[in-house]
Amino acid sequence: MGVEDLLAYQKAFDLAMDVFDISKAFPREEQYSLTDQIRRSSRAVCANMSESYRKQRYQKHFVSKLTDCDAENGETQTWLKFAKACNYISVEMYLATLEKSQEVGRLINYMINNPGKFGSN
Repeated sequence: MGVEDLLAYQKAFDLAMDVFDISKAFPREEQYSLTDQIRRSSRAVCANMSESYRKQRYQKHFVSKLTDCDAENGETQTWLKFAKACNYISVEMYLATLEKSQEVGRLINYMINNPGKFGSN
């Protein structure tokens, strides 16, 4: 089993791709700020999860990298709120994307709270 088989990874990847698609419509002046930041943070969830999975043998390292995933997911939620406040996305799009991000967060927190189910003890 690889990291790509984890439901949390799959959902985080889908969220990052949704963020990519959504951010294509952001104004050009946001290219090096909001667009870059929201894409970076959403992708970092998957990147950190990949790194954590490769450290699963060391439970503390595994959990530490998962907390990085959770932090990046929280950052993505903040950028989504800014996108809504700037009227770059609709309230409906914001709520739908936020719900996906919250689901990713719940899955990450399950992994944090149950590392033994994911590690090779």
